[in-house]
This record gives sequence, C-alpha cells and structure tokens, in this order.
Amino acid sequence: METKANYVLIGAFTLIASVALLLFALWAAKYSSEKDWQEYAVIFNEPVTGLSEGSSVQYNGISVGTVETLRLAPEDPRRVVATLRIQDDVPIKTDTRAKMSQSGITGPPFIQLTGGSPNAPRLTSVDRREVPIIRTEASALQNIADTANRLVSRLDAVLSEQNVQRVSNTLANIESLTGSLAAQREDLRAIIADARVSSAELKSTLTRADDVVGDVDRELADRLPALVGKLDSTLTKLESAATGANAIVTENRAAINEFTTDGLSQVGPTLTELRALTRDLRQVTDRLEGGAAGYLLGRDAPKEFEPQ
Repeated sequence: METKANYVLIGAFTLIASVALLLFALWAAKYSSEKDWQEYAVIFNEPVTGLSEGSSVQYNGISVGTVETLRLAPEDPRRVVATLRIQDDVPIKTDTRAKMSQSGITGPPFIQLTGGSPNAPRLTSVDRREVPIIRTEASALQNIADTANRLVSRLDAVLSEQNVQRVSNTLANIESLTGSLAAQREDLRAIIADARVSSAELKSTLTRADDVVGDVDRELADRLPALVGKLDSTLTKLESAATGANAIVTENRAAINEFTTDGLSQVGPTLTELRALTRDLRQVTDRLEGGAAGYLLGRDAPKEFEPQ
C-alpha cells in the first residue's frame, strides 16, 4: 500500500507540475505577445506585388518584424493597408518612412523602414491611435516605373503623326538640297577656291595691319613719356596762373567793386558826349573840304555863276 501511495503522490505531483509549467508558458507567451510587440499600419499608394503575410520587415537592413495582414483600403481600393508586427523596442520615430524593397533581382519583396532622426519623438507618443500609421515613400521600383511612364508619354508626344510628317518633310528637303548641291558641284568648287584666295589675301592684309598697329603702338609708347611731361608742365603753369589771377582779384576786389558801381554809371554819358564830339568834328572836316580859307576867315564861299 505504501508503495502504491508513493506512486500516486509522484504522479499527482508530476501532473500538477506539468499543468503549472503549461500555464506559465501560456502566460509568458501572452505577455510576450502583448508587451514585446507593437502593431503599426502602412498605407501604400502603389501595388505591393509579391508581398504577402509573413513577409519580413527590416529597419536599415535589420529584420525587426513581419507583415501581419494585407488588405485593400475600404474607402479607396487603389491603396493597400499593411499591418506590421514590430518589436516594441525598435525606435519608430515620426520621421520614419516605409517603402517596398527587394533583395536582389529575384529575391522576395519586403518592407524597408528608413529614417528616424535622433531628436524626433517616437511615433507612439504622437499618434495616439491603437495602430499608429507609418508614412510611406515611393520605392525604387515605383520610381523606375514612373520614370518609364513619363518617358513613354514623351516618346508618344515626339513620335506623333504630325511630328513624323514633319520629319519626313525635313528629310525630303535635305534630299532635295543634297541633289541641288551635287548638280552645282563645279560652282561650289569655284566658290571654295575663291574663298581660299580671299582668305589668303585677308590674312596678308591682317598681317600688314598688325605690323602697322605695332609700329604706331611703339611710336606712341616712345613719345608718351614726353607728352605726359609736357602735359604735366602745362597743367602746373595753368594752376600757377589761376592762383595768380585769384590773388590779383582778391587784392583789387575793392577797386573792382568801385569801378562796377561808379565807373560803369559814367560810361553812358561819356559815350553820348563822344558821339556829339564826333558829329561836330565831321561837320568841321566837311567845311574844311569845301573851302578852308572861307571857313577860317568867317566867309562863305562865293556861289558859282549859273547862266540862264
């Protein structure tokens, strides 16, 4: 009986310990799932071809979580909403960005997180929603696709029917021009020969002109110091004369003022008397010419007899 009782006790203890370990494992798993992970949402405005639930989420090349769900946005089916399960200690900042990426050409696509400056606050402290949203940026594949689309649009515009017709007309004009040039080959040769002769003559003329200019420059350079010396001497004399004139005017300022006030006022009467004196002298000379003796003796000249 004692042996059986021991077995029962050992079995019961083993069963209780197993249940306790199982409960602890479930609690630890639940605690880990609730405390060590954080959910984020990412809204893509581009196709997420190849991305699936369970795809990797990397932060600067380091795996930090997985894609939990993928679904179309209810209000806009052109957009894709991806729910990410990321380790809670990963510093997701307000300036962290998510984009589609791919490891190599044939590798599976994944979500790459970039950015996150040190001074930026954590996204969970700003976005108080249950699932904070990480902003996205266009992937390299999307940029390539957009660039290709723009190039195709521009090529379509360049290769329009109107432009093709213009190119055809231009080629036809070029062909006609080349045909005309071929027909006038001899004339072109003569023109080219004349152009060569003219070019040689022009070169010779320019050479002579350069020699003449060089001679003039040398002569001017030789005479320039003497001219500068003469100019300097002339300017010195002019400055001295101006200084002397200024001194004379300053010294005789009172006499000049007296002349301008009193002397100029007497000029008018003096000129009047001179005119009268000139008139009288003209009369005297006229009388002297008519008969100097009669004029001096006070008798008028006898009148000539005029027969009737």
